[in-house]
Order: sequence, then structure tokens, then C-alpha cells
Amino acid sequence: MSDHNDQLARREVAVEQAYVDEVYRRLDAAARSAQALAREGHGRARLGHEGGLVERDAMVFQAAKRIAALDAAHEGLVFGRLDLVPGPQVDGPRYIGRIGLRDAEQEVLLVDWRAPAAAVFYQATAQDPAGVVRRRVIRGRGKTVAGVEDELLDADSAPADMAVIGDGALMAQLSRARDAYMHSVVATIQKEQDEAIRAPARGVTTIGGGPGTGKTVVALHRAAYLLYTDRRRFEAGGVLVVGPSGVFMAYIDRVLPSLGETTVTLRSVGEVVDGVGATRHDDPEVAAVKGSARMRGVLARAARDVVPGTPSELRAFWRDEVLTLNERDLGGLRRQLLSGGQRRNRPLRKVQQALLDLLWSRISGQRAIERGREAFVEDLADDGPVGEFARAWWPPLEAVEVWRWLHDPARLRRYAQGVLSPDDVSLLLATPPPSAHSVTPSIEDIPLIDELRYLLGDVIAESPISDDIPSQQMSFEREESEQRRLRAARRTGDDGYAHVLVDEAQDLSPMQWRMLGRRGRYASWTIVGDAAQSSWPLAEEAAAARAEALTGKTEHFFRLSTNYRNSAEVFALAAQVVQQAVTDPDLPDAVRRTGREPEHLVPSETDLAATLTSAVADMLDAVEGTIAVVVPPGREGGVEPLLADMVEQTSRVRVLGPLDTKGLEFDGVVVVEPDEIVSDSPSGWRVLYVVLTRATQQLVTVGSTRRWLERLDP
Repeated sequence: MSDHNDQLARREVAVEQAYVDEVYRRLDAAARSAQALAREGHGRARLGHEGGLVERDAMVFQAAKRIAALDAAHEGLVFGRLDLVPGPQVDGPRYIGRIGLRDAEQEVLLVDWRAPAAAVFYQATAQDPAGVVRRRVIRGRGKTVAGVEDELLDADSAPADMAVIGDGALMAQLSRARDAYMHSVVATIQKEQDEAIRAPARGVTTIGGGPGTGKTVVALHRAAYLLYTDRRRFEAGGVLVVGPSGVFMAYIDRVLPSLGETTVTLRSVGEVVDGVGATRHDDPEVAAVKGSARMRGVLARAARDVVPGTPSELRAFWRDEVLTLNERDLGGLRRQLLSGGQRRNRPLRKVQQALLDLLWSRISGQRAIERGREAFVEDLADDGPVGEFARAWWPPLEAVEVWRWLHDPARLRRYAQGVLSPDDVSLLLATPPPSAHSVTPSIEDIPLIDELRYLLGDVIAESPISDDIPSQQMSFEREESEQRRLRAARRTGDDGYAHVLVDEAQDLSPMQWRMLGRRGRYASWTIVGDAAQSSWPLAEEAAAARAEALTGKTEHFFRLSTNYRNSAEVFALAAQVVQQAVTDPDLPDAVRRTGREPEHLVPSETDLAATLTSAVADMLDAVEGTIAVVVPPGREGGVEPLLADMVEQTSRVRVLGPLDTKGLEFDGVVVVEPDEIVSDSPSGWRVLYVVLTRATQQLVTVGSTRRWLERLDP
């Protein structure tokens, strides 16, 4: 019987290989056509007139997009086949792939997975086959068909000779070894996931569910689906994908290109603001202050404050007059220029004129008539003393420059009076100040810098003052070997996108919600999160900021209920952990068992290093894919040298802090000192829950204490 099944499987693989070969031949022909179009476009430039150049640019642009899409889809191009109930509209099997392709006679060879005709591939079930007799997943390596997995959905309509191969594509996918990247699940999307992917484009689509339910990859497939269904809108307006860390963004950055989409902007939450980047987190207590909505009041005061070192008196000589504006005069003029909520950089063009008006008012009666205002302005403005003073007294300000002022104790205490507590101020001042020549903000500083951009306003390029002064630039120390000079950001009016996708949204602070809200004021949204995994301690404050960012938008909610990542053994432990912090967590159903219970090692302090290295070595032998060694914040430097030889020998081992594991998954996870992770912050239990649920196959904890285990329900 086994030989018969093997022969049957080989026959079916050969059938699919013949079809896949034909599709790849057509793909190569399409690529040659696109390249020929690009060459023709370049040739249009020889027409020698403006129309030729426009045609060239349009043709080359479209050809380049097509070539990029064809290249991106090359790997695993064909992944699905539908055998349908015979009927007038059914002419043979329907093949599903990463992009759509037609043959030379314009007959459909391959249906794009996002097309309406492909929806039934994901939505058909045995209870409701929707005309599908057999659903087949085609597993490929490059251009080679490696195997097929079938589901017979309508046995009554199946021909007697229809083969059914394999034990199910989904379980095969769940059992595969993980590598350093998230992969598309386009071949194994389940019905509840497909419903979220194909939700209406308008408003807000919220995708909830516990760990391992596929929220992230579903959201990314949704972004690809939206671009397919309304490319003009979303490609022109832009799609922004925001995740919790640079590690996470590197992990997901191949998913959308593998689906044929190469125009999406991927940013970690520390990189949302152009020209400013951050990779480190502040301590939880400091992060809670910086992320609070109260910081808005502090920043508003800073944005309107006097620039350090600016002159406090204007003295100008004209003809036989000595004209003076003292500190009180200038203060009144400053209040006038900022009246009505005016942003700090907006009045730049008015400053010189306002100074001249005030000085001219000091020249009385007949003398003013005799001497004439035109001559007065000509002598004092622009290159004269008033123009020079205006540039020094009211220079254009960049957001990072004002952000630096927050590290001045006297200024911060003045800005924070009545807004932050003395303890809050002390926490902020305890963080290292930026040096004069480099800016190293934390992830929590980025929303503050963005808030200041909007409070200050854009510098108007045609200002007579700013025309004479080079735009102030910010220096960022990216690596020890080099420094890059970058402008703070593009104009605030350019920040908006047509669609904003936010992952791990439960971790966003109120200030981060404000930052993202500006990018999505006129956008549709996809929001992914699980409240039980939140590391932000003040849920109500964050919920209010979220509501403000999404004001006026209709919301559609989808809950994913099945945990495909964790084994049932691992998730049973994780569920006990999260219930220490969350009364009614959203706990999905884990569908897979491995027979391996989590292991807990409690060595003495002197044996901790040896026990850890032994545990990692054993796990390398036990699993085929990636392994994460998760250590409490600040402990990385002590653990990395212990594992240096292993890390050097294989790329499978990574040492990470707890928050860096957000959104990732590994075949094996070794958690170092779980009790320290729990005690590190008010959200410690929820952070440990996140860490434990990164493991797909095997979980080991190594700690000098086991208080956390003793607190769990038996």
C-alpha cells in the first residue's frame, strides 16, 4: 500500500511539474516583454522633444514595476490548484499563484491569490465546499515541485480516479523549521484569516487574537490585497507598515516582496520620523513618563520658549536717532507674533517687518514725514542692523534642537511645572543628555521630536531670513566610524499615507499614537494587537490616544482564534503566566502537540553559565531551526560572550532582550532568569508571556530562582 501511495504521489508531482514548467516559461516571456518595453521607453528620449521624454519616463516606470513584480514572484510562483465541480463556467483546474499570468492567447494560466476568483481557495470548507471538489497546495523549491498536499472537500462530486495526497498542507507548514525571516503563508491561509485579509478597505480593520494566531502575517497579506484591489489609491498615497523594533522589521521584510509588492514603506516605531532613528529603549519608568500624554504640555512650552543665547536688546542708529527695543518690548512683540496659536517657525517672514514697525513707531510726527519710511526700511532692513538682529533673535528652529533643551535641568523644571511631578522630572534628568555634536535619542524620544516638529511648524523656504541662513541640520551618530548629517524630516505636510498598518499596537504609548495618527489622518488602517501582551502600563490613557488618532473612522474587528505557532505544551505554561497579570486574557486554541513539556533548570549561581551553555547546545541538537536566548534587560553583555563560539559556528542562535522578541518566533527558546524579567517592570508578567510564546517546538528556562513557577496555578 505504501509503494502504491508513493507512486501515486510521484505521478501527481510530475503532473504539477509539467504545468509549473509552462508557467515559468510564460513568466520568462513576460519578463522579456517588460525589458523590451523598458528599452523602447529609453529610445523615446531620442525623439528630442518634451513629449518623448514624458513617454519615456512613463514607459520605463511601468516596465520597471512589472520587472520588479515578476522578479519578486519568481520563488514559489505556483502554490495552489482548485478542482471544481464541472459546469458551464468551469474549464479544467484553476491554478493559484503569487501573481496573475496569461498565456500567449490571453488565456488564464495563473490566478493572482488576491483576485476574487482565488478567494474560494481560502474560504471553501468541507461544510461549505463552494463548488470546490479538491484543494491542492503545491510545495515548491525554486522552480521544482517538491510535493503536494490535498484536501477533499466534496467527496460526492469527486471522480473515481481523483487522487488525494498527503496529510494536510497546514500541519506540514506548522512543523517546518524556522529561519531568520517570516515567510508568506499565502498557500495555507485559513478561512477566518482570509476574512480579515479581504475586509473592506475603508475605516479601521482591527485584527485581534492571542499569540501564534498569525495576526502579523495576515495583516501583511492584507496590505498586499489592498494594493491589488485599489493600486492607484494605495500606491500613490503610500502604505506605511510600523512594527515594534528593527529586529522585527528585518524579520518581516521579505513577506510583501514575496507577494509581488515592493513599494510599501516598512518602519520600526523608532524610525517613523524621517531623518531620526532610534534602536534603544529607555528604562520602563522613564518610558512611562515620556510616553504619557502629559508630555504634550511640556513640549508646547518648550516650542514657544526663547532660544538660548539670543540677544535681549535691539539698538539701531538711523540718521541722528538712537532707536532701542528693550527686553520688555521684545517680550511683547514675541507674544504678538505667537498669538492665536501661531507655530514658532511660521512668523519668520514677519519678524523683521514687526521689528521695523515697532521701531518706526518711535520716530514721531514731523521727523517721520520728513525722513520717509522707505529710506528707513532701506537703511535698516535685510543687510542692515534690524535684519541682522532678526536673524539672531528669531532663528528657524529644528525639532531636535528644541528636544535637546529638555536635558537642561532649569529649562525642564520650568516647562514641567504643574504638568509633571518632581519625581517624573528627576527620572527624565537621570537619562544621559545628548552631546553637542551627536544626537542619540531613544525610541521613546522619537514621538517627542515629532510633536515638536508640528508645534514648531515648517520653515517657509521663501522667508527672507531663512534664505540667508543655511537650514540647520542635525548630526546623528550612526556608527563609531562615521557620522551622517541629516535634516530633521521632510515637511510635515508630506507625512500622510493612504494606509497605515500597525503591528503590536497594544504597546503603543499615547505619544506614539499621536505620532502615527498624524501619518494616518486621512488613511485607512489595519491595527494588530493583543491586550494581554501589552508592555505599556497605562491602558486607559493609551486607549484614549488611540481613539483620538482614529476619530471619525468606522472600525471592523476580526478575532483569530487558533494558535498555530506554539505547541499545546508550551502554550499551557504561557497561559498560566499571563493569568497572573490579566483577568480574562484572549487565549487561543493551540492545535499541535509535540510531546515535549517545557523544561525548567535551577542551577546554583556558580553553575549558571555552564548550565546555560549546555542547554543551548542540547537545543541545537534537538531542533533544526532558530533558537533565541532571551535575557533580562541589560544582561546581554554578560550572556553573549558565553555563547560566542556557538553564535560564530551557526547563525541559528540569537541573544535578545525580552522586548526585542516581539512578533518573532523560534523553534527553540531558552529564557534566562525569568524572575528578573517579571520584576523588571510593572508589565513583567505580560512581557514573560510574550517571551514564552515565541517558542514553536521547545522551551527551556534557566534561572537561579523559581519564584515565578511557584506562583503559577497547579
